[in-house]
Amino acid sequence: MKSAMTFKLVLILGSLLIFSNIALATENMPPKNSYLANSTYSIGHGTSAQQGSFDVAGPVDNNRQLESKEIDYADIGMLHLAGLTSSPYKGGRRVIWSNGVDRIAKVDYDSYAVISTLKVKGMPYHSVTTGNDLINKLESTNGQAQLAVAFGAAKTLLGNMAGMYTLLDNNNHYYMASRDGSITVYGDAEPGNPDSGIAVVRRGKMPAQVRGTMIGMNMSYDGWLLIASTGGDLVALSPDFSEHRIISLRYSEQAEKFADRSEGFGWIRNGFAVDKDGGIYIVSNDHMHKVVWTGKDFSTKSEDGAWSEPFRNGLGLGSGATPSLMGFGKEDRFVVITDGDALMNLTLFWRDGIPKAWRQLEGAPSRRIAGYLPANMGEMNLTEAQSEQSVAVAGYGALVVNNAPRNSPPGIKGRAAFMIVGFLGNEPAYQPFGVQKFVWNPLEQQLENAWVNTKVSSPNAVPAVSLGNNRIYLVGAREGKWTLESLDWQTGEESFHYTLGGQRFNSFGSAMLIDEENRLHYGSIWGRTRLNPQHSTKLEQNK
Repeated sequence: MKSAMTFKLVLILGSLLIFSNIALATENMPPKNSYLANSTYSIGHGTSAQQGSFDVAGPVDNNRQLESKEIDYADIGMLHLAGLTSSPYKGGRRVIWSNGVDRIAKVDYDSYAVISTLKVKGMPYHSVTTGNDLINKLESTNGQAQLAVAFGAAKTLLGNMAGMYTLLDNNNHYYMASRDGSITVYGDAEPGNPDSGIAVVRRGKMPAQVRGTMIGMNMSYDGWLLIASTGGDLVALSPDFSEHRIISLRYSEQAEKFADRSEGFGWIRNGFAVDKDGGIYIVSNDHMHKVVWTGKDFSTKSEDGAWSEPFRNGLGLGSGATPSLMGFGKEDRFVVITDGDALMNLTLFWRDGIPKAWRQLEGAPSRRIAGYLPANMGEMNLTEAQSEQSVAVAGYGALVVNNAPRNSPPGIKGRAAFMIVGFLGNEPAYQPFGVQKFVWNPLEQQLENAWVNTKVSSPNAVPAVSLGNNRIYLVGAREGKWTLESLDWQTGEESFHYTLGGQRFNSFGSAMLIDEENRLHYGSIWGRTRLNPQHSTKLEQNK
């Protein structure tokens, strides 16, 4: 009798786990923000929740070299890292908006032809020759000479780069913040005409008291533009820019000492996530913060649900991750980052109230931390691993990649270390390896390791997770060539890879995205790349 009951219990638990996996694959996307463009990618990392996951399927194929006709390339200048897809225009057409070091670009969604570009005010303009010269020098040099090319390019091309964090609203208006404190909104020169040029719709200015430069941008679920600064201030601008609200994060008096740090990181150095209930999740150098937008103003009061809690930060450089939200509806709800230890830990914070019976984890600096595990890449047993990427989250799963160069000159750390894998991540001497998935177990109320793939490299790009066919897509490298890598989301096993080519296909910190036609896009070192394989198949999407 006891064995029969045990068997029934196993069946019940197994059914719960199976049901949980199905539910996570089909029901766990965050609610859409109606003030953003109606597309798969209207803001960096895809949604206001910053998960980097998509409910559409990507391609499935065999390992092969992609033919040139299967790669669309928009030659639009240096480091167009995020290509935001518009809502459909009348008639169904879409366009892709992006900005790089020196220009705004509008690209046709169907043909990938460049419709129009507009020079960014105050930025030196770099010709196609500049891009070709950089690519040729990176491919024709090695050793110290190659490092000199990379660091020289970083200094001359990236020093005054226009806004890295952008968004596209439901009017197909493209928002970009600049280092001088200005916010510019771009749109169609002929409203409603996707083939028209680019025009400035309106401009705004950050309040004079804002400290540092603008670093993150998001949109509240009631249409206010939200912007954070490296100095620890959070600003909300009304839709017409006629009103603003401003608040300084707790502990931001520490931000002043970060202005001249050799690592090049501000007190805030990443984007931030927003939920539909007004929660705004920002990571600073030592703390994870939740600020609450009430619809009229910001609140840092605990009675409104706000909090600021420390995380592990052994290196003192903070987190390289934009916070990602995990869990919606009745599920356990977290905000997810990688922390600042030399061997980074995936770290989950309870997003709302902490369960009454919850006990502070050993080694955790805050009771709000629901789980933390080292990203040691399993059998690689790394003692140091860092990532400059947002954690990719889908359901209760969370994916991290290793961006620490395998070798680097003594004393190179922080932003300088990322420049090595940014420009030279395909070089075997520097190429990092390791992709690791963690999963929250809601039955045991604990964070667990799911799997590790030590053979795949994701040197500098933000991975994308497809819940449409349970695949991961990332830009990798093999034998000095840049590649597209696809892994199984459940097991971590390789699905397939495409060989792309040389430095023209370097992703340089760009995010992978999947569009409505199941194509893969990412920003390249000089332009944007779209992979449009002719012989791939698409698994049936989860219903």
